[in-house]
Amino acid sequence: MLTDPNQRPAPTPALPAELDDVLRMAAQSMFDHLAEAAQGMLLLDREHRIVWISDGYKRFLPALGFDQATEFVGHRVEEVVPNTLLAQVIDSGRPILVDLLTNKAGTFVVSRLPLRDPHGEVIGAIGLVLADHTESSLQPLVQKFAHLQQQLDDARRQLSEQRRPKYQITSFVGTSAAAMEVKRQARRVATRDATVLLLGETGTGKELLAHAIHAASPRAAKPLVGINIAAIPDTLLEAELFGVAPGAFTGADRKGRDGKFAIADGGTLFLDEIGDMPLALQSKLLRVLQEQEFEPLGSNKVHRIDVRVIAATSRDLSAMVAAGEFRADLYYRLAVLPIRVPPLRERRDDIEALVESLSEDIARRSGMPLRMLEPDAIELLSRQAWPGNIRELRNALEQASMMSDDLHLGARHFAGLLPDAPAVAAAPAKPSSAPDAAVAPADVLRPLSEQIADVERHAIAAALAHTQGNKVATAKLLRMSRAALYEKIALYGL
Repeated sequence: MLTDPNQRPAPTPALPAELDDVLRMAAQSMFDHLAEAAQGMLLLDREHRIVWISDGYKRFLPALGFDQATEFVGHRVEEVVPNTLLAQVIDSGRPILVDLLTNKAGTFVVSRLPLRDPHGEVIGAIGLVLADHTESSLQPLVQKFAHLQQQLDDARRQLSEQRRPKYQITSFVGTSAAAMEVKRQARRVATRDATVLLLGETGTGKELLAHAIHAASPRAAKPLVGINIAAIPDTLLEAELFGVAPGAFTGADRKGRDGKFAIADGGTLFLDEIGDMPLALQSKLLRVLQEQEFEPLGSNKVHRIDVRVIAATSRDLSAMVAAGEFRADLYYRLAVLPIRVPPLRERRDDIEALVESLSEDIARRSGMPLRMLEPDAIELLSRQAWPGNIRELRNALEQASMMSDDLHLGARHFAGLLPDAPAVAAAPAKPSSAPDAAVAPADVLRPLSEQIADVERHAIAAALAHTQGNKVATAKLLRMSRAALYEKIALYGL
């Protein structure tokens, strides 16, 4: 076919000259393509209510429990679409371009976009189902998603098990008057929701009681979160307790990090060694106890929580208040329900029962046969001062069990472990060509490392007794770092 040489070709469509018009055209084109490709769409208003659904979306309604669109439209989306994040998109104003949504209707690839008015205010959101047959089109992605979800569920279950209480009130061994009074008080305060302050020397069982009180409380099904104040550097303690806002400082996680108060929400937070808390943080803790709210590090947003606090200390808080080392108002707020945990020397009648319980636990953990103590050993243990209390008693039993194959341990088996234990008779000396050969003392026959460890353990125990359990003062007295002291305390069970 001949063409007219004078005929001009049709003009090529051009983009609008104004940038706003270009963006508007691009947005309209993108929306048209999404609407054409989507398997379903729904539209929400500012209050999260569903105001419209497409014909394609109606086929998902029976699986969601609705027969007609009129029954579905008008509800808040979080009430009728399980696991949806459309409400979050409206509240934050941030889109979620591609995501996997799983509920009783199936697994879908979805997109969620906020809707804004000409002034930029969020007035609603639109949700698009981009693909609904993910088992064929997106099988690798779905499998990875399912695997990650399984890992997350397993991690949550393990974390939940770790935060369950390990002990009950009956785990506090003893039938002496002092032990029975402690258990009576623990049962009483467990039914209250006020703050509990556990007072007592190191190794008396304060952490056990904290677990037991939580286990007997209405919060038992919720998490029990513990933190040792003295074991965390002062510079990190605020972040550990209250969390960190996203990007609070250089190097901070962009997603932020929850603190112990947020993790314990609904449950119990155990603050061990509260007497070592820096003065600068005590006022912030006081506010949390009074108002049940806090601000993460680097944030201006107040978070409401519901946490019951159990605090413990081996220091004399009333003396610290008098010396200006601890806030008086915080002390009175903590000591609403105080419980004094007696030292072992005040409950000597319980030593035999404690020995039996500890020996069974040592045998179970170590795999060794159960050792029984002879009467002279029980009498010897009952005479000791036990500055390290039950931890020191356990350490002595463990060492005696490890150093002997005998199934019955007498007082002689504690030679070198306790100050007034009878010495083990030395083995007869073999003839020697040296005229001045002497029989070596029993203690010299032991490995040098064991002898050094004994001296170190007794020195630390004596220093702890002298400072009444004040680990900062103990570290200064022994001229060692606080971290090294904590390692030795854990090593020797003090």
